[in-house]
Amino acid sequence: MATYLEFENSIKQIDEDISGAKIKSDSHAVEILQKNLEKEIEKTYKNLSEYQKLQLARHPDRPYAIDYIRYLLKDSYEIHGDRAFRDDLAIVCYVGYIENRKVVVIGEQKGRGTKNKLKRNFGMPHPEGYRKALRVAKMAEKFDLPILFLIDTPGAYPGVGAEERGQSEAIARNLYEMSQLNTKTVSIVIGEGGSGGALAIGVSDRIAMMRYSVFSVISPEGCAAILWNDPAKQESATKAMKITSDDLMKLNLIDAIIDEPIMGAHRDKESAAKAISEYFMKSLEELDKMSDKERLSARYEKIISIGAYEER
Repeated sequence: MATYLEFENSIKQIDEDISGAKIKSDSHAVEILQKNLEKEIEKTYKNLSEYQKLQLARHPDRPYAIDYIRYLLKDSYEIHGDRAFRDDLAIVCYVGYIENRKVVVIGEQKGRGTKNKLKRNFGMPHPEGYRKALRVAKMAEKFDLPILFLIDTPGAYPGVGAEERGQSEAIARNLYEMSQLNTKTVSIVIGEGGSGGALAIGVSDRIAMMRYSVFSVISPEGCAAILWNDPAKQESATKAMKITSDDLMKLNLIDAIIDEPIMGAHRDKESAAKAISEYFMKSLEELDKMSDKERLSARYEKIISIGAYEER
């Protein structure tokens, strides 16, 4: 059963009418309703608000990192553990082949259903998760394997245990190490890119966002709570924060927007995975033409160009 968001109610109604017409074997009605459905989809998705895009980024059926990994990778196997504390299941690391190229994929995984959400800590990594990601990234560097990072987290876990084990240090260490990593790297925001939890695997040669994804320094709920002392004002916060792919592209904070099916990646996961694969392979072709020195220099220039300031 498809899950419909509130702004999709008119689409849901037509879908239900089509199902009823099919039961009655009324092919003429089905044909008319299909045309109406196409028009309604185009009308609805042509003018999505920032908040509606946020809802799509958090859609419960949206593909997560492991969903994409299953579509993308051949002959894959998972790498576990940070070799210091434990295996954090909010971050997954795989080695395998995309087309005929051996690659490493590191992603943040939210989990579906209560049991899996708890197992994956709702996609909020502990410091050992970031240390695992760095360990695997260093392994990829050693064997000259390109890395695909799949970003999808509401943020790093803020619990007492995570802070005791050095959450901020782990994120800072990743920012430092990833900026100098001598292998080809591509990061893609597939859902939510929340604060340092996203940045810790977001320092790359190329960074892109799926069309209906978001990237922000804080969640809209958190922003609304701080600014207005009212988490219910998240819709206003979402608009003010400029967190959609279009916003970040205009601000030159990302390199590309990856198109997904018009109603969202969850409606056609295979097509969404294909779009990610095509962008990744195209990026590697461009990076292959650069020497290590040129690539690292370009990465450095991109990092220091973020933000604007003036001296007084």
